[in-house]
Amino acid sequence: MESQLQQSLSQPTYKAAIIASADIEAHFEHQQQSALNRGESDLAPKPNKQTIALIIDTAFWASLRKEEGRSPKISLAFLPPEQTSQPLIFEYPLALTADILTKLAPAVERAGIHLGVWLQNNELYIWGTAQIIPAFCFVLEVIEPGLLVVKHRRIDGFGKYVNVAVLKGDEIKIVDEESINLPDCPGMLNSLLGFTNNLSRNNAVNLHVQLAVSMRAHGHGGTLLIVPSDNDDWRKSILHPITYPVAPAFNTLSMLMAQKVDETDLTIWQEELNTQIELIGGLTAVDGATIINDKHELLAFGAKITRSPGHETVRQIMITEPIINTPAVIVPPSSEGGTRHFSAAQFVYDRHDTFALVASQDGRFTIFSWSPCDQIVLAHRVDTLLI
Repeated sequence: MESQLQQSLSQPTYKAAIIASADIEAHFEHQQQSALNRGESDLAPKPNKQTIALIIDTAFWASLRKEEGRSPKISLAFLPPEQTSQPLIFEYPLALTADILTKLAPAVERAGIHLGVWLQNNELYIWGTAQIIPAFCFVLEVIEPGLLVVKHRRIDGFGKYVNVAVLKGDEIKIVDEESINLPDCPGMLNSLLGFTNNLSRNNAVNLHVQLAVSMRAHGHGGTLLIVPSDNDDWRKSILHPITYPVAPAFNTLSMLMAQKVDETDLTIWQEELNTQIELIGGLTAVDGATIINDKHELLAFGAKITRSPGHETVRQIMITEPIINTPAVIVPPSSEGGTRHFSAAQFVYDRHDTFALVASQDGRFTIFSWSPCDQIVLAHRVDTLLI
């Protein structure tokens, strides 16, 4: 296979593609070697940095074009057709060019459909479409003009793909794999980075990731509070009466997560789970906070956060972002955002056993958690991982 991954005769012209390609190559090399050391098999081919740069370059120039007045939304997967089941194979391979990508985009813009890209005679070509791809398959997604995301499929195939890099014009954000080694790194961040040990479909952390994706997608902004189920202390940090309390607690999501699902029922289960995630995610668009407990039961929405009696106002938070060369900084909570961010920081400051997920209307997403090590509220900016 390595002999197939020779450098193409073409040369990229998008500078960010050239700069980012070495770090992206290193990520896939590290991830795949770790998977092999764990005994994993059926892994996708590893792209070299020249291949990575060429795919990014072509997709970038295609993203700036329009077809019938619409900008293309495309997902490219680097693999040969024999590494996917039920591939749709074109009779004649198509050259990987910006013009062809623009023409094909309307047919493949729906989620879960990738254009398959491989090498032939030292040139990249499009062989057809794939819907099922192997673990750690290099995927490049065109989100909007000039905005590209490099990602890969998780080892178990369930949940959101793991983001590796985000390129927007000349801005490059490479995900820092070492973020997992930071003290007090929350499980949700580990999952977004693709490093959780338990990636089962019933894993609570993965559910929170899917809820975050739903919250960010509706574009209204919102807050989701995750509180303990073994006490009601969180109520001291909420104004009463709560605008929209739920009684009894809505437990459909909890029941779904508790089910043992075999392969024959998996599709139906996933559809129902997605429906319930969209329901909870939609409630976060209502002004105020949506509250669920650690059993995934919905307790309230539209709730107003207040400082608990006897507690001080939160004065500092530590902002982290899992991006290479982005150190943590300590700032006043007002510098992270508006009222929504400040109230979430105050809630976690008062209630150390809780988490707060905050989506901004502009697409930013922050996980607030308490750091026992540093005795401070951590604000993890993770929007780069959710695109």
